[in-house]
Amino acid sequence: MLLLVDLDGVVYRGSEPIPGIAELLTRRVAAGDDVVYVTNNSMWYRADYVERLARMGAPVSADRVVSSPRATALYLREIEPGLERVLALGADGLRRELVDVGFQVVMAGAAADRVTREGIDRFEASGRPQAVVVGLDPELSWERLAVATSSIRAGARFLATNRDPIYPTERGLMPGSGAVVAAVEAASGVTPLSIGKPAPLLLEEAARVVGADPRDAVMIGDGILTDLRAARAVGARCVLMLTGVSTRAEVAALQGHAAPDEIAEDAAGLEQALAQLRAGQPA
Repeated sequence: MLLLVDLDGVVYRGSEPIPGIAELLTRRVAAGDDVVYVTNNSMWYRADYVERLARMGAPVSADRVVSSPRATALYLREIEPGLERVLALGADGLRRELVDVGFQVVMAGAAADRVTREGIDRFEASGRPQAVVVGLDPELSWERLAVATSSIRAGARFLATNRDPIYPTERGLMPGSGAVVAAVEAASGVTPLSIGKPAPLLLEEAARVVGADPRDAVMIGDGILTDLRAARAVGARCVLMLTGVSTRAEVAALQGHAAPDEIAEDAAGLEQALAQLRAGQPA
C-alpha cells in the first residue's frame, strides 16, 4: 500500500514529533508499504527533511520526500524546457530545489546580498525572470513583493508552491504561503497556478517516485481543505488526522464524498484505520 504522508500536523507539529507516528511508519515500511512524504511547506530543502525525520526515527530517504517547491521545480522544468531564469520569493529551500533542476534563480533585496553562488544573481531590469515562484517567505519585505509583482506584470509566469493560508507550529497557527501569494496576486492582478495541495500535481509527483498510480494511494493528512481535497482530486483514499489543523466537529460536518475514509486521533487510531483500509472494510 502506498502511503502519502503529510508532515506538519501529522508526523510533527513544529519541532515536536507527534507521539508514535514515526514508529508506526517504520512498522508499515517493514510490512511492505511504501511511504512518501508530501508537504506543502515551501521553506525547507529535501535534505533538511531527511535529517529531521531520521532524528525522529521515521523511515526516510531524499527521494521519498516530495515538497511543494520540489514538485514546482519539476513541473516548471517539464512544461517549460527553454525557461532559465526564475525569481524565487520564498525561503532557501525553495531556491535550492529550483537550482537542483537547473534554473538560474534570481533573488532581490537582502537575500541577493548574501546569496552569490549556485547560479544566483541580483535581479536587474536587463535580466528579467521568466517565471516567479512564490512560497512562504520569512524575510518578506515591500521590496521583495515589488520585484515579484513587477516581474509578473512584465510577463513572467506566476506559480504558487501552495496556497495554505496558515502554517501550524508548536507556537500555534502562523501565516502560511497563501498569505504571501495573496499579496502578490492582489498587487499584480494575476492568479497563479498552484502546485501544492489541494491541487493534484503534488500527489501525482509523489506517486511517480515509486511508480504507482495515485488512485491506489492512501493520503494521511490533517487538513480538510488541503490533504482531503487533494486525495479526492487524484481519486485516492484519505485518513484525516486530528493532530493538526482540523477538529472532530469540522470533520463531522462533512458528508458523502467530501468526508474522509477514516479519522484518527493519534498513532493508535491511525494504525487501526490503515488496517481497516487494507482489509477493505468501510469507514
